[in-house]
Amino acid sequence: MTKKQFHLASSSSTVQIHLPDGRALAGPRGAKVGEFLEVVKKDFKAPIVAAVINNELHELTYPIEMESKVNPITMDSADGARIYRRSLVFLLEMAFAEFFPQAKLTIDHSLSSGGYFCQVSGRALSPSELDALDSHMRALVKEDIPFGRREIPLEEAVQYFKKLKFDDKVRLLAHRPKPYLTLYTLKDRMDYMHGYMVPSTGSLKWFELSLVNGGFTLHFPRRHAPTTLEPMGDYPKLLAAFRQYGDWLTRLGIDSVGALDDAIAGGRAEEIALVSEAMHERHLSQIASQIVESQASMVLIAGPSSSGKTTFSRRLSIQLLAHGLSPYPLELDHYFIERDKTPLGKDGQPDYESIEALDLPLLAQNLAALVGGEKVHLPRYNFKTGLREGGDVVQLHKGQVLILEGIHGLNPRLIPGPLAGRAFKVYVSALTQINLDRHNRVSTTDTRLIRRIVRDARERGYSAAQTISRWEAVRRGEKRYIFPYQENCDVMFNSALVYELCALKPLAEPLLRQVPHGTPEYIEAKRLLAFLEWFLPVDANLIPANSIVREFLGGSSLKTFKVWKR
Repeated sequence: MTKKQFHLASSSSTVQIHLPDGRALAGPRGAKVGEFLEVVKKDFKAPIVAAVINNELHELTYPIEMESKVNPITMDSADGARIYRRSLVFLLEMAFAEFFPQAKLTIDHSLSSGGYFCQVSGRALSPSELDALDSHMRALVKEDIPFGRREIPLEEAVQYFKKLKFDDKVRLLAHRPKPYLTLYTLKDRMDYMHGYMVPSTGSLKWFELSLVNGGFTLHFPRRHAPTTLEPMGDYPKLLAAFRQYGDWLTRLGIDSVGALDDAIAGGRAEEIALVSEAMHERHLSQIASQIVESQASMVLIAGPSSSGKTTFSRRLSIQLLAHGLSPYPLELDHYFIERDKTPLGKDGQPDYESIEALDLPLLAQNLAALVGGEKVHLPRYNFKTGLREGGDVVQLHKGQVLILEGIHGLNPRLIPGPLAGRAFKVYVSALTQINLDRHNRVSTTDTRLIRRIVRDARERGYSAAQTISRWEAVRRGEKRYIFPYQENCDVMFNSALVYELCALKPLAEPLLRQVPHGTPEYIEAKRLLAFLEWFLPVDANLIPANSIVREFLGGSSLKTFKVWKR
């Protein structure tokens, strides 16, 4: 079968696919959708790695048997980026196994600049070993080896992983409710990969391996530049936060979702919840001590959506009170400029997340006066009229500290000059460390999205489809206004809880099942449902009332907590 058989015309002996731009492509019935799309791939800015066929996501190897609507999925989309990265991980896994058959490779966590931190148990690779691994991966790319796909009985998969001594995969499969498993193959290697793959290794042209902190990074392109590798940044605080969480998991004896499910099935759910919460409380107390020792006048708290900033701020306030400081919360939302002066984004709509949407000179003036012990007439923003009005008159006393929470808390432009030296900066995010198994990560973004779906339904009456439809815009704002400044913090607080997806699952699944088929959000809902299948549920009644996860589940004892002001 040649490319010439795929064209823009049609005849009675061909089957057609219809693209979103109105074009129709005709080709032999049963041909792969990727073969159809070869004709038009030059029209796309990024490589095509999958396709949505009649409202369902499929691999490029999917055969077209009937007339279909087809939307090509490229590497600059969320699904396309996941498919490319997942395939790259399998390529790395195979190359590593051929070079180091006795070693254990773990894909640990993500890095903001586009990469995964990888570790080899019990040893570190030398520069020459990593160079050899990199060269071997590139040789496999040049061979353009196809990825195979097999559906096998679950017990056969378990026996295969037992033979390879992949205990984490065996434990995970012990709780799988379905009697089969889909495995991908590359030469004689098989593995479970949570999601779809590219057709062959020849698609995986953009990557780089680099030694870092006792492990190495698998560097890949970011979505906005899908065929370019940006310079790897240095993220010592982020890595430290991930490692601290990894240490917590070690103490709990939980290093994978299979181990977590084993513990829940063994009746340890309450123990896991209580110990996890105690670790949070200990870290909160340590942060409060650091703030006291720093003699800071202000505490700035920033983090992405659904990171638990509200509950963190209230629990930190309690800890500060216990350490002899009285926190005064200052709401940055009241420093919005008048609505008709809000800067516009690229789409021509008001960009309320831009730092330019805040009256920075007034904020700096008020902060300087407050920490100087002066009386200040604070503004109050009227969200109905879009205008500022007069608020409270405030004067801080000895032993009081300002608490400012907002997305721009770590941006150096928020508080300029000498005043910045009087601020203690905290970055809060759900930095999930536990993974399905050594080769299948649990995305921190997915954890936050599931948190938000549950909270939005309970507090705002939003459907899961509505939350999912807004998520891409939320992510764009985070990448622009939050993540570039995360290393500016004095301390990171990891709000992830090892058991939280087990607790969120019973509420999230019914919401996700209500997303209508045929909508753009259905594909994402289906993906999240498949992901949640791996987690055993936990009774929400076991979760303490002051837990960060209560911010999303409901029932938080801190919801009406008011910081004591004196």
